[in-house]
Amino acid sequence: MSEYQIISFLTDYGLSDGFVATCHGVLLGISPGVRLIDISHVVPPQDIRTGARLLARVTPYLPKAIHVAVVDPGVGGQRRPVAVDTARGLFIGPDNGLLSWAVEAAGGALAAYELTNGKLFREPVSRTFHGRDIFMPVAGHLARGTALAEVGPEISTGSLVALPAPVERLEGGELHSEVILADHFGNLHLASAVDRLDSFSLSVGDPVVCVTPAGEHRATYVEVFEEVPLGELAFYGDAVGQLTIAVNSGNAAERLGVTTGEVLRIRIAP
Repeated sequence: MSEYQIISFLTDYGLSDGFVATCHGVLLGISPGVRLIDISHVVPPQDIRTGARLLARVTPYLPKAIHVAVVDPGVGGQRRPVAVDTARGLFIGPDNGLLSWAVEAAGGALAAYELTNGKLFREPVSRTFHGRDIFMPVAGHLARGTALAEVGPEISTGSLVALPAPVERLEGGELHSEVILADHFGNLHLASAVDRLDSFSLSVGDPVVCVTPAGEHRATYVEVFEEVPLGELAFYGDAVGQLTIAVNSGNAAERLGVTTGEVLRIRIAP
């Protein structure tokens, strides 16, 4: 029996078209005893960086598992389908950078394999639905006990596609930090960790200025939302220790007019 009895699943498939249920069905048809954890299926379409960030934020809190992730604008093209072995489990998906941050968070790749063994695929293989026909079937067979080496040839871990690190630097007395996630509430999670504030001698209750392409916005450094009035901007450390901008009972992404990938500048208010 395989050591993997849990499979996590992340995609940009959405929830209205049955794609997720189809993949669930294929998996359970191969390995009916496996337990499924859905991470998210509302990653913005083709947004590899957001998918990579969610995968890296969530999988450290999951049991050792097979993690299947599919945000795959190059499906059917030249990108490789891969399985990456780590100390925290196996990561299966397209080799387009989607897996890279989660693999790094898991301690790095121990080995990597290109998925080429058609005996483990669902036939016929669609050119546009590899989640159903390649990634989930391979995960199912591995959960049943198929050896990892049987999925295809081992490849160099150094050849795996890695996304560039998010922008995060101190410059001219300001913190430049990329928005790595605009969550369901509109909270803007930044690439910078809370300890970056050591350079500013910032205390709870102090005001800061957040500079966006649209202008300057005043926020307050807080520990909890209620430390600012309703509708006001809060600057705080999120549950994984990243700096975040939110609106108390509001939507910071809409208020500031920014989203994932944009770089904000933070400085102490005069």
